[in-house]
Amino acid sequence: MPHPEPDDRPAAPFAARIPAGVRYMAAAAFFFSVMSLLVKATGRRLPPQEMVLARAVVGAALSWYWLRARGVSPWGNRRGLLLVRGVVGFGALSAFFFALTRLPLADATVIQYTNPVFTAALAAVFLGEAIRGRDVGLILLSLAGVVLMTRPGFLFGGLEERLDPLAVAVALAGAVLSAGAYVTVRKLSRTEDPVVIVFWFALVATAGSIPFTAANGLMPTRWEWLALLAIGVLTQLGQVALTRGLKEERAGRAMAVAYMQIVFAAVWGALFFAEIPDAWGLTGALLIVAGTAGIARSRPPTG
Repeated sequence: MPHPEPDDRPAAPFAARIPAGVRYMAAAAFFFSVMSLLVKATGRRLPPQEMVLARAVVGAALSWYWLRARGVSPWGNRRGLLLVRGVVGFGALSAFFFALTRLPLADATVIQYTNPVFTAALAAVFLGEAIRGRDVGLILLSLAGVVLMTRPGFLFGGLEERLDPLAVAVALAGAVLSAGAYVTVRKLSRTEDPVVIVFWFALVATAGSIPFTAANGLMPTRWEWLALLAIGVLTQLGQVALTRGLKEERAGRAMAVAYMQIVFAAVWGALFFAEIPDAWGLTGALLIVAGTAGIARSRPPTG
């Protein structure tokens, strides 16, 4: 019996064996985590709205260039809904940047990642998408995780509150607004180019943050100018990688890889800000991840 010829071809590199969608989602998680790190570091002196303005200006410029290069009109078809998406997105971004300056990096990131929970609830109300009892249980599980991370005094009377209640409330509001933005994007995606939606978001955020920056802004130092530019560029890179990852990979696995951002945030927080979570915080974070991952993987009921 003849023996098969040995395969002398070199084995593919490890990275090449990872699906393209997973690589894109991992890259997006890394880009977004470094952006958050720079926001927290720069936010020690600069007000959050100044960082929102920098991020929005860079995003608007890059989106405009991209659309013009492709010959696509930036103004879209459903301008009223595009404006709504921009306003809601501006509120979400403002809340997230505020939370990053007041909360530990990993905690602000985890709370932001509750947005799939609120997306499921809002989609049920505004898009008529069915929501099952299992999904309601997962929503409650995630909210229980937020309570454990925060430890509000009126529930944990003998324990000191771990996180600033105002910052947590703003972070949760940002997650709800992010969910509203995602629901709006789902409606817009039927008629609009994705980059047009991104452009309107950046345009509205630019206009919305200018008055606040004019009233309270500070002149950035040379290092802060570089950080502000990097915040805008990293966010744009993250959005591009995220879009490609969601196109290439199943939503459930894509969301699982996206949670790498929480791991990155925990590493940056420990390395640069000496932020070490306690057992309560870790337990709460695990509950949030379990709940939102379950929501992300959940399939709509049939029939």
